[in-house]
Amino acid sequence: MEVQGRIKMVGDTQTFGSNGFRKREVVVTTEEQYPQHIMVEFVQDKCDLLNSYKEGQQVKISINLRGREWVNPQGETKYFNSIQGWRIEALQADASGGNIPPVPPADAFEPAGDLNEEDHDDLPF
Repeated sequence: MEVQGRIKMVGDTQTFGSNGFRKREVVVTTEEQYPQHIMVEFVQDKCDLLNSYKEGQQVKISINLRGREWVNPQGETKYFNSIQGWRIEALQADASGGNIPPVPPADAFEPAGDLNEEDHDDLPF
């Protein structure tokens, strides 16, 4: 799966526990009708993939959804989800800020003036 959008925040690498587990978070804002702020975590050696990225950059992040179960001290089972990134790519934006070139308005094209109604083509429609 992939998440695409503009980087809102790149966090610092955090280290946890005696075994040195590393985690780094990035927040990407999607560019759609209802933009979403998606937090993606990169773990262990993948933390370094974020070193060359900055806020405001357009990116595409390859992700895996992760889920885990936890039983609290009261015996209740809880479930947690996380979005884990494993690749990130910069997207090149054009001058208008989008990735798709704009379509010129219809009135920018000249109408065809050399049509001959007597010429018939063999198209069935």
